Amino acid sequence: MLTNEQLQQIKGLKLVCEKEVGYELKLNEDMLETRDGKSKEDFFHYEEGRLVGFLGCYGFGNKIEMTGMVHPDYRRKGIFTKLFDEAMAEVKKREISTILLNAPSPSQSAKEFLKRIPCTFEVAEYQMKWVAGELHDDPAVIIRPSTSEDDFESEIQLEVACFGFTEQEARSFNQRMKELNSEDMFIIEAEGQTAGKIRVSETNGEAWIYGFAVAPELQGKGIGRKALSKVVKMETEKGLPVFLEVEARNAHALRLYESCGFRSYHSQDYYKY
Repeated sequence: MLTNEQLQQIKGLKLVCEKEVGYELKLNEDMLETRDGKSKEDFFHYEEGRLVGFLGCYGFGNKIEMTGMVHPDYRRKGIFTKLFDEAMAEVKKREISTILLNAPSPSQSAKEFLKRIPCTFEVAEYQMKWVAGELHDDPAVIIRPSTSEDDFESEIQLEVACFGFTEQEARSFNQRMKELNSEDMFIIEAEGQTAGKIRVSETNGEAWIYGFAVAPELQGKGIGRKALSKVVKMETEKGLPVFLEVEARNAHALRLYESCGFRSYHSQDYYKY
C-alpha cells in the first residue's frame, strides 16, 4: 500500500508536470489511494530525495494500463525507460493478456517514447464533464445500492455482456471493487427488473462515473439516459462536479452523454504493447 507521503509526492509531481505542459495527466488517484498491497504496481525514481519520476500500473481483469510522468527538469535522462522496464519485469510475472500504455493525446514526449517500443495505437478516450442539461427524474427507472449476492451476480453478467470481460475476469474485478469499498455501486432497475449498473467514485471534491452499463436487450428504451440523469442529479445536489470517461469508438455512448449535458474537455490515447 502507498503511504500518505508517497501519495502527496505523486500529487506534487503531477502538478509540476501539468503546469509545464498545460494539460491533465490521468493517474487514477482513486486507485492509488486504495492499493491492496498484494502486488507491486507503483514504481518511483528519486534524485537527492526528491520524487522526479513515477509510473503506475492499473489492473482491470487480465488487462493492465500503465501511465507515468517525469519532472520537466529530469527528462531525456532515461528515467521513464528505467521505470517502464521495472514495471514490465513485474507485469510479466502475472497472468496478463493485454498491456495498454496511456498517454495524453497532446503529449509529444509520450509519442517520442512510444515510437521506440513495439506498440500500436488502440483507442482514444475522452474525459467528459457535465456542464448543463435537463435532468429527468423518471420514477419508472430506479437507482438503488447494490447490496445482495443476486446484485453481485447481475453485475458480473453485465460486465460480460457489455464490456467483453470473461466471467472469471469480471468476478475477480468486481470482488476487488467490493472489498476496496472505495466506490458506490448501484443497480439500475426498470419495470421491476435489473436493467443495468453504475459505479460512482467521490474523491477530491469530484464525482466520477464508471462501469455504466445497460443490458443489451434493454438498450434503446431510454433507460440509460434516465439512469444517468438520476445519478448526475444526485451528485450535483451534493455540490460535486460530475465527470466520466468514454472511448471515442463508442459512438452510441458518446451521443448519450452529450445529450445529457456532458462535454469533452480532454483526451487520452491508448497503445497496445
